[in-house]
Amino acid sequence: MCEDLHGSSVLSRGRPAQGMVGVASDRHGTRKEGAVVVASRHRPGGRPEAVGGVRVAIGLVSGAVAIAVCAVLVDRFVLGAEWWQVRHTVTAEPVTPQREVGPPPGPLAVSWERTTRTHHGSVPGFDGVAYAVAQGQLVTASGSGLDVRDARTGGLRWSYRRSGWTLLGWASTRSRLVAYFERDGDRSDRLLVAFDALSGGLLWRREGTRPAAVSRTTLRWPAGSDVLLTTDEPRRTLFGVSAVTGDRVWRLPLPRGCRLAEGGARPSDGRETLTALALECAGGDRRGRLLAVDPAKGAVRWDRRLGSAESPDVSMLDGVTLASDGTALRAFGDDGERLASWAGDVCGDAMCPGALAAGRLVVVYHPEGAKRGATRMEAVRVPSGRVEWRRDAPAYAALTQAGGHVFALRPRLSERLLPAGVDIVEPGDGRTATAPAPFSMNPDLPGARPWLAAAGGLLYAAVPQAAPRPDGATRLVVLRGGLLGPGPAELDGVPAADWPDACALLKKPDLAAARMPAHRPAPAYASAGGVRLPRPVSCDYEPRHRDRDDGPSRPSPPPGRRERGTPDPSASPSGTASPSKRPAGPDHEEGTAGGFTVSVRWVARTDHAASRMLEALQATQAQSRRRRDIGADEAYEIGPTAGMIALRVARCVVVVEADRPPGAAARLARSVAYRLRAPS
Repeated sequence: MCEDLHGSSVLSRGRPAQGMVGVASDRHGTRKEGAVVVASRHRPGGRPEAVGGVRVAIGLVSGAVAIAVCAVLVDRFVLGAEWWQVRHTVTAEPVTPQREVGPPPGPLAVSWERTTRTHHGSVPGFDGVAYAVAQGQLVTASGSGLDVRDARTGGLRWSYRRSGWTLLGWASTRSRLVAYFERDGDRSDRLLVAFDALSGGLLWRREGTRPAAVSRTTLRWPAGSDVLLTTDEPRRTLFGVSAVTGDRVWRLPLPRGCRLAEGGARPSDGRETLTALALECAGGDRRGRLLAVDPAKGAVRWDRRLGSAESPDVSMLDGVTLASDGTALRAFGDDGERLASWAGDVCGDAMCPGALAAGRLVVVYHPEGAKRGATRMEAVRVPSGRVEWRRDAPAYAALTQAGGHVFALRPRLSERLLPAGVDIVEPGDGRTATAPAPFSMNPDLPGARPWLAAAGGLLYAAVPQAAPRPDGATRLVVLRGGLLGPGPAELDGVPAADWPDACALLKKPDLAAARMPAHRPAPAYASAGGVRLPRPVSCDYEPRHRDRDDGPSRPSPPPGRRERGTPDPSASPSGTASPSKRPAGPDHEEGTAGGFTVSVRWVARTDHAASRMLEALQATQAQSRRRRDIGADEAYEIGPTAGMIALRVARCVVVVEADRPPGAAARLARSVAYRLRAPS
């Protein structure tokens, strides 16, 4: 502020400054002509109070604006920046395509393997691991991101991960691969990222787009003909998005009163020329519907009503679409005509395994009204729908086809043996060749569903496992044809004579030392494929006084049969024994010796192969602890108590179960290890 010669405080001599009032006054407060004069209080030093308040307000506003701008810049260029939250590797190496053929019948050997840890994101139900083999590559999709490897060697080609985000879906069409991410804790923050499938090069990113009907089982959503299927928030409209540019190319409203079903584990599936989506509909007829769409044009190919309001599981093969909704398993052709139907809840909690080979649809299901656990395999001619053959079958966990053969993964090679099994089925007549898989599995573990694929003379199998605990993981094992041995292929080339007698692994002094001198053995036998083992593979020991209490003594069962009521130590689908459930009573107080079981679970070709099998066994258990006091080459205590000991001596894997008294299983396991090292 300036003062004139008369002592006036002058703001403007010509005209008032814009937005201000000119003030002129002398020291006596008299007005000057030609000036707009107002009274004004002065702060010490002569500064008007109104002007100081304006400056303070302007400063506060400027500070707030600066903070807001900084927050926006930090969110956009720091928190949302790609450079720190993305780990992306690419490749320029070519890859060799694979022929559509699997390994030949016979023993199997491990070509390469890899374990993917389970990623528990913020969205429940999407913690699985999914695989696909195409164009000479193996794609692994999990909540952590994408991992693409050479399908022949397992060498890494490219990968993509985002910190603070979870992969909830992926799609592939032709030479493009697209990943769908959601930010942890904020499901509204969505992102599609498209890649060149072979190099991993980034093609485009699109924010806010919602994929259509992502499968929780496979983490895939439909795509084909270079078009991705997306939807809106109410799930009542389908959109086609170009996998090349990320632009929207078509729009398809769903039938009135219907929206995409998302309650099932597999609400959609597709291939390059056709996509099938499950719909849930309101109104008088609340039955679900199956909608088939041409992904290239967004045109409806056919629309079929199902039998239940529940969301169905959908699986699409090359020319056949399967849908299971609890009322029936239905098979539709490319034109929407029904090829076959199996009434009832024949699939259970998971989709029925199926494969299309040599013009036949091969399906595994549980017949309606059959005894619990009964499983049947059936071949239906396409497109006539005529049943060509059916037979009882193991509870196959997964099917695939290659080279005109059907490959089937069974949870156990045999009811009492440890390894999983692989069957090669002739689709024409159902003839089967069986071989042991070099791993153990438990299909009931949470996480990924068992998966199978064949290409390039290799067989790809993925199974869940409990280790590393507590999160678990999925183990991918790539198998090739193995070397023939002196024994049958069903036993991995090991002669049946190499298998020890399970009832000869404990002698009377061993029972006396374990304070079980009065226990009587009951042998049980096993077969692998068409090969029968000549010696017992399992031996149940029961106290003799139980027979006196129950009645006259019973003769030992003939080979291959078990006493009625005797628990099978291999009853669990994993092929691992559960502690025997024996009745409680006066003779079963704490500390009283109960029954126990000794089982020879596997005899491998080499010590290393047996060690890998034991490692696979403990990896499928929720609780497992290593024991170094058994006297075996390796030993694990399995389960919440010390009632089960799994051990390895040389090529033999043996399981000992004893509920009572505490510590009995370890004492018996030491005796078994000694007898295996020094057979009499």
